[in-house]
Amino acid sequence: MFILADIMLNEIFSLILLPVLIFCARVMDVMLGTLRIVFISQGRKKLAPIVGFFEILIWLVAMGQIFSNLTNFIYYLAYAGGFAMGNYVGLIVEGKISLGLLSLQLIVRENPEKLINILKEQGYSITTQTAEGPNGLVKMVLIVIKRKNLRTILEIIRSNNPKAFISVEQVKSVSGGNFPATKRWDLLKRKKIK
Repeated sequence: MFILADIMLNEIFSLILLPVLIFCARVMDVMLGTLRIVFISQGRKKLAPIVGFFEILIWLVAMGQIFSNLTNFIYYLAYAGGFAMGNYVGLIVEGKISLGLLSLQLIVRENPEKLINILKEQGYSITTQTAEGPNGLVKMVLIVIKRKNLRTILEIIRSNNPKAFISVEQVKSVSGGNFPATKRWDLLKRKKIK
């Protein structure tokens, strides 16, 4: 009786639980790899190695289970599925935390002053210059924003000047400038400074 129960537990573990654990471990290590690459591109020298340590530690555990059971094809499927899902989850997590800064360059031809005033009222520091485009004079608007504010600022731009040309680039670092308050704590700090 005990031998039959042990065999069933071993079968459940090897056919269900271990593949699920391999899948989850792979999701975690690929997600951490995505975040590590983002941290490296942003120059976060302390955070990237820490994330990399846990990424590889999890990967080694998952690979150890695969190499211990080279003949079990279910483990290969769990590993590959975890890799695919890890890429997806990594992109979602990276989008949610939205770390870093972006540089927006706008080329506005129609009624640029209205858009510029709205962006200034929102608290953004803006640099403008007049330039010549293919159909005459245009206003170039340069602005650096927190990445998490991209969707909001694009909505402002598109609702006030839908024909504006918008270029977005990653910024490694900045010095100085103003960023609009995004949280209640930021608003309180600004009021105290003034």
